[in-house]
Amino acid sequence: MTLPATMRQIRFNGAGGPEVVELEAAAPLPVPGPGQVLVEVAAAGINRPDCLQRAGNYPPPPGATAIPGLEIAGTIVGVGPGVSPSEIGRAVCALVISGGYAEYAIADLPLCLPIPKGMSMVEAGGVPETYFTVYDNVFTRGRLKKGETLLIHGGSSGIGSTAIQLAREAGVTVYVTAGSDEKCAFCRSLGASAAINYRTQDFVEEVKNLTGGKGVDVILDMVGGPYIQKNLAMLALEGRLVQIAFLQPSVAEVNFMPIMLKRLTMTGSTLRPRSVALKAEIAAKLRSDIWPMLDAGKVRPIVDKVFELADARAAHALMESSTHAGKIILEVKR
Repeated sequence: MTLPATMRQIRFNGAGGPEVVELEAAAPLPVPGPGQVLVEVAAAGINRPDCLQRAGNYPPPPGATAIPGLEIAGTIVGVGPGVSPSEIGRAVCALVISGGYAEYAIADLPLCLPIPKGMSMVEAGGVPETYFTVYDNVFTRGRLKKGETLLIHGGSSGIGSTAIQLAREAGVTVYVTAGSDEKCAFCRSLGASAAINYRTQDFVEEVKNLTGGKGVDVILDMVGGPYIQKNLAMLALEGRLVQIAFLQPSVAEVNFMPIMLKRLTMTGSTLRPRSVALKAEIAAKLRSDIWPMLDAGKVRPIVDKVFELADARAAHALMESSTHAGKIILEVKR
């Protein structure tokens, strides 16, 4: 297969807002290393960690490219040492450590999953980051199971819309918070039993009323700050709080007595710094537990808006505005 000498990619011209997002028109193609493949990117998802990286607060791990992008969909067009040439031509979606905002990107073969049946490349570009994150945090760390209750803060986000659908399919009662009546309606359309507008309602009181004072079994939070104490108040006996991000400060004054009195568990994680082996364990579980649901169309990535690669600055501006519902995708048109 003949590949071009250069490619287009997005880079950040320093740390800052969307204005630092720039298109580089003639960058060299990356070269796959042992166990890696080169993917011709068709689509890449935009995620909050990309914005944190752009602001200078979430640098890629040592040795990884500074080009942003944590998830891609496309076609394998090259292989590194130890990878069979038979992989070339396979359509995949993949979790990548960075480099997704480009015409070509490197992916570790164990983190490449097949495009779900009937799914477009654009949709598949919004699958890996959110599904890896939700599965690992809600079901593995949060130990969510059938018959329990889950509260999701930011229910209309890419993470939130994924968590609603997966919890719904698991037989869980889902409550969410969101920032507008329109976003609340969006969450209910995906299967949330109740959606609380945090701008106009006291979500602690609403959860208390919804659960008859019992509280919820699991909370998925990406806000932090003052939400931490409120989360402890909303958890039921043996409840689990799973922290995956901090849109507000990660430092807060907290009364931890509820942890003792209600035998609570606080946990959380980041995905990007983990080893390929650890991420591959999640990929294998997704393939066995979640891919059948994706293949059957029972759960889907919800795409809010699609931008061409060159319009990545506008895509970041939309992400910063928090007016979207679901995923924002970059499409690579040639």
